[in-house]
Amino acid sequence: MHCSFSLSLPLILLLLSLPSSIPSASTTNPHHANKQPPINAPKPINTMAPSEAEALFKIMDSMSSDQNWRISHPNPCQPGSSWPGIECKVGKDNYLHVSRLDFGTPPNPTCKKTATFPSQIFALPYLQSVFFFNCFTHTKTTLTVPQNRASPASLQQLSLRSNPALVGPIPPQISTLKSLEILTLSQNRLTGPIPLEIFSLGSLVHLDLSYNMLTGTIPYQLGSLRNLQGLDLSYNMLTGAIPNTIGQLGLLQKFDFSSNSLTGGIPDGIEKLSLLVFMALSNNKLGGQFPKGLEKLQSLQYFILDGNPIHSPLPLEFGKLVKLQELRLADSGYSGTIPESFSQLKNLSTLSLQNNRLTGEIPVGFGSLSHIYHMNLSRNMLGGVVPFNSSFLKRLGRNLDLSGNPGLCLSPSEAHSSKIGVNVCGKNNNASSIQPWKKSQAPSGLSKPLFLFTALCVWGLHQMLFLV
Repeated sequence: MHCSFSLSLPLILLLLSLPSSIPSASTTNPHHANKQPPINAPKPINTMAPSEAEALFKIMDSMSSDQNWRISHPNPCQPGSSWPGIECKVGKDNYLHVSRLDFGTPPNPTCKKTATFPSQIFALPYLQSVFFFNCFTHTKTTLTVPQNRASPASLQQLSLRSNPALVGPIPPQISTLKSLEILTLSQNRLTGPIPLEIFSLGSLVHLDLSYNMLTGTIPYQLGSLRNLQGLDLSYNMLTGAIPNTIGQLGLLQKFDFSSNSLTGGIPDGIEKLSLLVFMALSNNKLGGQFPKGLEKLQSLQYFILDGNPIHSPLPLEFGKLVKLQELRLADSGYSGTIPESFSQLKNLSTLSLQNNRLTGEIPVGFGSLSHIYHMNLSRNMLGGVVPFNSSFLKRLGRNLDLSGNPGLCLSPSEAHSSKIGVNVCGKNNNASSIQPWKKSQAPSGLSKPLFLFTALCVWGLHQMLFLV
């Protein structure tokens, strides 16, 4: 063994002394003798692509004067020193990319008075969400989407809210933002009709155009937004009828068309919205009969229809919407009695029926509505004894208003419970006897003061005629 080791030692020394430039078997091909294999060294993940960084600097220079962004934050996405109001993600290219921008109120960058809408945001290829809140307040600006530039395929949320200097129409080029899921253009001063192109955004889940000055009708193409779950067109100047195609929005959970000038009735297609939770149509010019399939809306929890010239009896079907929590039907000219079926709404917390022409008695079952905390039946023509015990009256307190119903009175045993705007049965403020109206009874004839005044006028006229 010792001899073998001693003989191999020179061989080992010989191998170590060979030049390192001897080609290996894999590089003996002369065509590859001078080439090195490609080295894919990873880029540092705390840097941005120069072109994207420059676009971001231009946006910030035009929007905010909070600081000199190029000097104070030369690496906008660098961990530990990133800009406020910015989120970044590492892309497949190992660069950091802007994925979210927020402008408007601290801690996000505030907007200077000369700020206008920066269409350069659409040049940020990885941008997913952008928010402008109370940003454009002094210098008038418009929402601009470049027509010939490829928009970021990643943009999912565009939100411009509370910008009083954002004016003009919604551009039809907004249809190029094919990945949009949430579009919020609320509380601005946008004008003109709703562009038809907006209804080609098939990925939209939420669309909010409320509190603007939009005009025209609600296009029937609305029905093409099959993924829509929330729709808010309230507080505009929209006219015409609600399109029946709204019934094609099978995933819709909330829609609000309040405070427009919509006419016609609630379309029959509404019955297909089985997931609908919230429906608001108050302060329009809607009338006519309710849809026959109203009772199919078994998910409905909030139904708000104040301030419309409905002028019909209250539909019995409301009593079958057992999940209802708020039912607001004030100022709408409803007549007839309050259906007893309303007493089946055991989840009801708010009932507003004031300023209608309702007659008859308050349903006795209302006293068993254990979740109710606000009830307004004032300014109707209701009569009879108020069917609420002292615990019910105490629980609601000032949230119960029965005033303006001269035929209503409160049982003497409950008179001490609360002031609800009605007299005690058998007494009025002058301690004279009053009785509750019967169901078919209503005040008629001249009141005593008016009778005396009329008699004096006739007597005076008689004296003048005969004294001449």
